[in-house]
Amino acid sequence: MKIQAITRYVRISPRKVMDVTREIQGLPAGRALDLVQVMPLKAARLVLRTLKSAIANAENNASLSRENLKVKEAVVGTGPTLKRMGSRARGSSSLIRKRTSHIKIILSDE
Repeated sequence: MKIQAITRYVRISPRKVMDVTREIQGLPAGRALDLVQVMPLKAARLVLRTLKSAIANAENNASLSRENLKVKEAVVGTGPTLKRMGSRARGSSSLIRKRTSHIKIILSDE
């Protein structure tokens, strides 16, 4: 059975979050939790929040135990980009892109 949790519109670049999600793919849920908790990154805190939500969904909605769960997929998608203008030399300006992400974690009991 597949259980998922999605965190949308997170104000961090998707490339930064992909480093964390690559590390936890295929791991048991308990081990993935331990690994993400010791990472000193902002992206790790956001992935941890999504992972805890997916585990809670599995325990409460599908009555699955945490020991049997495994991270089947951890996907990061790009969200909308906020476009701002920044000042540059000699009165010119340039575009500043503030990127957002969508984090999706799928757990499986198989």
